[in-house]
Amino acid sequence: MKFIGYLMQEHRTIENTMKMFELEIKRISEENRIDPISMYDSIDFIRTYTDLVHQGKEEDILFRELSKKDLLPEHAKIMNDLKKEHIISENIVNKWMAANNRYLDEEDTFQKFISYLKELTQFYPQHIKKEEKDFYIPIQNYFGTEENAKMILEFVEFDKNILHWKYRKVETVLKERLLKSGYDSVLKQ
Repeated sequence: MKFIGYLMQEHRTIENTMKMFELEIKRISEENRIDPISMYDSIDFIRTYTDLVHQGKEEDILFRELSKKDLLPEHAKIMNDLKKEHIISENIVNKWMAANNRYLDEEDTFQKFISYLKELTQFYPQHIKKEEKDFYIPIQNYFGTEENAKMILEFVEFDKNILHWKYRKVETVLKERLLKSGYDSVLKQ
C-alpha cells in the first residue's frame, strides 16, 4: 500500500460521517431540537479524528517530507492552500462548539447549528476531492519505494496513541440515534 492509501481510508470515514451530519441537519430542522450529546460527539469526531489524526498526519509528516523536496509551483501552492483550508475547518468547528455551549445555557442556536453543519458538509467533500485528485496523486511521484515505506511506518507510529476505533464508531452511533428518531427511511436512500 502507498502512504496515500492510509489518508484516503481516513477520508472515507470522514465522508461517511459527513453523510450523518446531513441527516442531523434534517432532524434538527424538522424537530426544532438539538441533541447536545450527538453534537458533542460530532464535534469531538471532527476535532480529534479529522484535525488531530488525519490533518496531523498530513501536516506533521507528509507536508514536512514534501517541504524537503523541490516541488513544482502548483504542488507547493496546493499544499499551502490545504493548510489554509485546515484552519478554515477548525474555525467552523470552534464556532459550532461555542453554539453548542450556548445551547446548553438555553440560548436559541438552532440556525447557527444548521449553518455550521451545512458549512462542514459542503466544505469537506470539496476539500477531500482537492486532496485526492489534485494533490495526493501527483505528489506520490516525489517519493521512492523506501520513502513511501518510511512514511507508512511513521503514520502507524503516529496512530499508536489514537483511538481510531472510537472515531470510526461515531458514524454508527449517529446512525443509531437517527434511527431511534424515526429517520430510518432517509438512511435507506
